[in-house]
Amino acid sequence: MARDPGWLQPSMKRMLGPIFRRMWKIEITGAEHIPATGPALIAPNHIAFIDSIFMATLIEREVLGVGKAEYMDSWKTRHILPGVGMLPIDRSGGAASEDALAQAQASLDAGKLFVVFPEGTRSRDGYLHRGHTGVARLGLETGSPIVPAGIRGTDSIQPVDKVIPKLGVRAEIRFGTPITIDQYRNSRVERRQLLRQITDQVMRRISELSGQTYVDSYQDQGPAG
Repeated sequence: MARDPGWLQPSMKRMLGPIFRRMWKIEITGAEHIPATGPALIAPNHIAFIDSIFMATLIEREVLGVGKAEYMDSWKTRHILPGVGMLPIDRSGGAASEDALAQAQASLDAGKLFVVFPEGTRSRDGYLHRGHTGVARLGLETGSPIVPAGIRGTDSIQPVDKVIPKLGVRAEIRFGTPITIDQYRNSRVERRQLLRQITDQVMRRISELSGQTYVDSYQDQGPAG
């Protein structure tokens, strides 16, 4: 019988969270900005594969998120990542991407916490890249606040194309003040332009928290939104 996404999280948070904090000297600041209850979006930068694991393990609340559908093709990640809370997304665009957004919206409508990496994939050059508008769409559709987050140091823990993380490396996750959607609800700006406006605001906040230089180009070749 299929299990609900995130079924492994309670055990991971209880057992692995304290261990991870010691193994990698992880400092978390601004966690008070994450709503204690109700729906909310977490929007971090993405610099290492392990970012998703840390988000699922170190945030106190249960958190779901999207990940590449390709991970479901490997026996190594087919079961563990959904257990951690990943919903697979087909990044080819069209109906497949819309289906992933619908799943995300359903989770938020149910009062869940949902992580979206606006860049769509890991930055391979250290820069913060232009964000896709999915996070803004979800915010507008559900009214969920968007909590920007800046991750630092995980690219040294697990550099690009490295499987085994390095121990003893310092990392930091910084959560910022939520961006509320109410201010945009009655905007007369054309919707596509409004989505870009919200997304760009999110990316500016992420840049401030992560310390990365922002470049106005997409990191991946997926749908721009």
